[in-house]
Amino acid sequence: MSALIERKRGDRRSIAIEAVTAASLSTARKRLSAAQKRWLDECAFTAAPGTHALLADANGKLVRVLAGVEGNDALGALAGLPGTLPVGVYHLAEEGVALDAQHVALGWALGAYQFTRYRKARRAPATLAIPGDDLKALAPLVQATALVRDLVNTPTEDMGPEHLGDAIAKLGKAHKAKVRDWVGDELLKHNFPTIHAVGRASHRAPRLIELSWGKSGDPKLVIVGKGVCFDTGGLDLKPSDGMRWMKKDMGGAAHAIALASLVMEAKLPVRLTLLVPAVENAVSGNAMRPGEVITTRAGITVEVDNTDAEGRLILCDALAYASESKPDLIVDFATLTGAARVALGPDLPALFSNREELADAVLAAGKRTADPLWQLPLWRPYRKMLDSYLADMANAGGSRHAGAITAALYLERFVPESQAWMHLDTYAWNDADRPGRPRGGEAMGLRAFFAFLQSRYPR
Repeated sequence: MSALIERKRGDRRSIAIEAVTAASLSTARKRLSAAQKRWLDECAFTAAPGTHALLADANGKLVRVLAGVEGNDALGALAGLPGTLPVGVYHLAEEGVALDAQHVALGWALGAYQFTRYRKARRAPATLAIPGDDLKALAPLVQATALVRDLVNTPTEDMGPEHLGDAIAKLGKAHKAKVRDWVGDELLKHNFPTIHAVGRASHRAPRLIELSWGKSGDPKLVIVGKGVCFDTGGLDLKPSDGMRWMKKDMGGAAHAIALASLVMEAKLPVRLTLLVPAVENAVSGNAMRPGEVITTRAGITVEVDNTDAEGRLILCDALAYASESKPDLIVDFATLTGAARVALGPDLPALFSNREELADAVLAAGKRTADPLWQLPLWRPYRKMLDSYLADMANAGGSRHAGAITAALYLERFVPESQAWMHLDTYAWNDADRPGRPRGGEAMGLRAFFAFLQSRYPR
C-alpha cells in the first residue's frame, strides 16, 4: 500500500493531478501561466488518453500534472502514472474531468504493483494521497489483489501443492481459523478419489486443504478454488506453447484464498469454509490414463476422456464435499477452460450459476466495482456431449463446441439442485502490460464477488 497514503486536511504539499480530455483541455489551459501554455505547445500535448504533461512554476518546481483520460474509465485513468511520474506525493485535483475518486485510487494502487520475489523493484512508485476513509476501504482490496498476483506469478518450484497449503495455514493463523488437510493416500482413505487420481503422478503429493472460520449460528459459505499448480496435460500432453504458462493453473485457488481473506478481514457474519484441492498434473508411470473410470466422492462414475480436463476432476470431489454440509452458498473459482477465453477473451471471466438472481446480483456488483463478468448459460441439452458408453459420464467429449459450458455442466452434476452455486471460469492473467494491469497474474472477479458477499451478508 506504499502507493497510497492518507491525505490530511489542509495539507498542500502534494502535487495536483488534473484529469483532462481533448474537449476540456482549453478550459484547463485558462488556469495556466503563459510559460506553462508554451510548454504544452512545445510538448504537443493534446490530452490523449494515457498521456500526461508535467507543469512547473517559475522556479522550475513541479506543481501540477495534466493527465489525458477517457471519461468512462476511472479505474485505468491514472493507473499508468505511479511508474512514470517523478517519485513524490500527488493528489487528484478538484478541477478537471470528474472521475470516481475511489476507482482512481484503486487503479493507482493496482498500477503500482511489482512482483519482486526474484528481482529488485524497477523503481519506487509515485504516491497518491487520498482521504482516510477511502484508504481504509481500499487497503484490503489492494492487498487481496496483490496476493492473487503474487501466488499466480510464483513459479511452480516455489508454488506447489504444499506451498498453497502453507499460504492457507498462514491465512488461518492470522484470522484464528482452523486449517486441516488430507495429503497423498489420505485422500483415498477419506474418499477424495479424483483429487488423488489427478495428482498421484507428481513427486509432490496431492492434497485437499480446508480452512474453517466463523460462528456456528451464521449462514454457511463455501469458497472452492482449483489448485492445479502445474498442468502438463497428463498423458494427453500439452504442446510446449500450451504448457508454457501453466504455473497459472492454480489461479482459481489464488482467487479463493484472497476472497476468503477479504471475508475474514471484513468479519462478515458467515461460517466460512475454504476448500482448495491442490495437485500437479504430471506424467510418470502411475499417471492417470485416458479411458480409466473413477468412482467419484458423489458416487458418480466418470470416464477419463482426456487427462487434460483435470481441473473439473479435482473440483468435483471438492464440490461434492462442500454440498454435504448444505451451505447457504457455494462459490468456485477455476482457470478451467480455454473455451471461455475464445468466447469472451482474456478480460471477461465466464460466470455460471444455478440461480439467476445470484448471477444478476454478482453482475451488478461487477459493474459497481469496475470488475466486469459475463454470464454464460448452463444449457442442459449440452450434457449429452459428456455421455460415456460405460460410465455415468465422461470428463470431456469429442466436440469442440461449447467447451466452457460443458465444463460447467460437468461441475453442476456434483451440486444438488437444492444447493445455490456459482462458478467462475477466470483467466487470472494479463498477457501484456496495461495501465493498472501489469503483465502476469491478475485478480478477475475478486472485487465483484466480495461486493456481492458484502451485500448478501451485511454486518
